Amino acid sequence: MTSYQEPIYDVAQLAHVEILSPKLEQSVEFFTRFLGMEVTARSGGSVYLRAYEDFYHNTLKITEAKEAGVGHVAWRASSPQALHRRVEEIEKTGFGLGWIEGDIGHGEAYQFTAPDGHLMEILWDVEYYNVQDDQRSKLLNRPSKRPDRGVPVRRLDHINLMTSNPGADTDFMLDTLGFRLREQIQNNGQVLGSWISVSNLVHEIAYMQEPNGVKGKLHHLCYWYGIPQNLYDVADLLKDHGVFVEVPPNKHGISQAFCMYVIEPGGNRIELFGDAGYIITDPAWKPIVWDMKDVPGNGDTWIGTEFPVSWWTQGTPLTKVETAEVVKP
Repeated sequence: MTSYQEPIYDVAQLAHVEILSPKLEQSVEFFTRFLGMEVTARSGGSVYLRAYEDFYHNTLKITEAKEAGVGHVAWRASSPQALHRRVEEIEKTGFGLGWIEGDIGHGEAYQFTAPDGHLMEILWDVEYYNVQDDQRSKLLNRPSKRPDRGVPVRRLDHINLMTSNPGADTDFMLDTLGFRLREQIQNNGQVLGSWISVSNLVHEIAYMQEPNGVKGKLHHLCYWYGIPQNLYDVADLLKDHGVFVEVPPNKHGISQAFCMYVIEPGGNRIELFGDAGYIITDPAWKPIVWDMKDVPGNGDTWIGTEFPVSWWTQGTPLTKVETAEVVKP
């Protein structure tokens, strides 16, 4: 999508994400006991959860599966009319799969895949969380009380997907769904990573190069705290209880967000945001393009420890070639 085209505002936000876990109950315990999330429903082999400042019935669905990974990513359209406009455009690409009746927490949705095979859906009708009186916050603009367990995350923030072709997936999201490119990593003109959004955030979704060409993988799912101190608190809690902290509290150069990464019991990488980094208010924003040689020590980590090789090379589901080296100068 070129800079002179009229922006498309038909996609409003990341609505919910489904992750897969071979250890369903341990994964649920991680999100509820340590991150303070609430179970809002169970159905079959799936559990639905929300954070205390998520307004919808659920923002996370965990489904039992043989391997960890991403089930699907759901986007909410900005109106019923916007939903149908985007469906028309998706169908032109050949990636459309068709309508489903809905799921717990939302009405009918149109499913499709991105070029690398990640399953997505776009919807309008959602169910808002119906808080019980004893869980109602005195803050009228907060959906429910701050939980009294763990170090509670506040809301869903973004998802990062690994892909065999970040450039193709980025172009699809920009051209078909109206996302805007915010930051990008290139190596000799080849796109290695993109951070894209439909709002003033740096990203609701990012794409990273899968170094072995494996398709359809999850790099991480992120929930937001808003206060950097919370990352030190939760890191202390998780380490004491045997949860692997892959990257301790740190600050990204790309996005400038305060972050940390942990591996939940099912094997999926979870990022926790201590703030939102910077926001974008310029409607004529020009994407920031990083050369790969400038990323290590600047783009990945700005202040903090060096990121391990696993962060660059591993996603879920894991494969036998996960130890391949990332492209570096």
